[in-house]
Amino acid sequence: MSKKRITVLLAEDHMVVREGFRKMLELEDDFEVVGEAEDGRQAVALVKKLRPAVVVMDIAMPLLNGFEATRKILKAVPGTRILILTAHNDDAYVKNATESGAVGFLLKQASAHDVCRGIREVNKGHTFFGPFIAKLLPERERKSLDRAGRPKSRKAGLTSREMEVFQLIAEGKANKQIAAELSIGMKTIERHREHLMEKLKIHGIAGLTRHAIEAGIIESSVQRTMV
Repeated sequence: MSKKRITVLLAEDHMVVREGFRKMLELEDDFEVVGEAEDGRQAVALVKKLRPAVVVMDIAMPLLNGFEATRKILKAVPGTRILILTAHNDDAYVKNATESGAVGFLLKQASAHDVCRGIREVNKGHTFFGPFIAKLLPERERKSLDRAGRPKSRKAGLTSREMEVFQLIAEGKANKQIAAELSIGMKTIERHREHLMEKLKIHGIAGLTRHAIEAGIIESSVQRTMV
C-alpha cells in the first residue's frame, strides 16, 4: 500500500520561482503539488477548490498579499496549514505571519532540505521556523501561539477589507478599479480609504505606497510597472 502524499499548493507570483519549487518538491516521494497561484486571490480560490494539506505562501503578491490570503484561507478551510516562504527576514514579518495564522516561516534562501522539512512538520500539526527565523521570533511570540500554532489573539488594526483596499491603492489602482475589483461601491471605497489613512496616520498615496513596501505587502517594482 503506497503512502499517502502531502498535497501542496504553491502561491508565488514569480513563475520561475514557482517552477523551481515545483521541480524541487517533485523529487520527493511524499509530496504532490496540486496547484499553483500567481496572486493572493487565486490562492484563496484554489485552496477552496483543491483543499491542499499545505500552502507554501509568498507575502508580496498582487491583488491580495500573503498575510490576508492566509487569513481568508484559514477562515474558509481551517484545516489547511500555511508555510510562509519569503525574502524578508525582519522580525515584523514573522510577527505578522503568526498573527495571520501561518504556522511556519522560511526564507527563500533556505535549503531544499529545510523547505521539505518545513512542509512535513506543519503537515503533522507542528509549527516550523527556519534556523535564522527562529532567532528573530521572541520566546513570548512563540508562547502566544495555541496548540495548533495559531495566534491566541490578534491586535486591533486594519480590517481585512481595509487591508485589501490599502494594497490596491498602493499598487496604483484608482477608486473605480478598486470598486470593480472588490465589487463594492465608490462611496464605500472612499470611506475605507479615509479610515485606513486615519488608522495608519498616513496622508497621501505616496505615503501609503511606502508603507506597503516597508511592510512587505507589495514589492517596489509594482509601482514602476504601473507607471
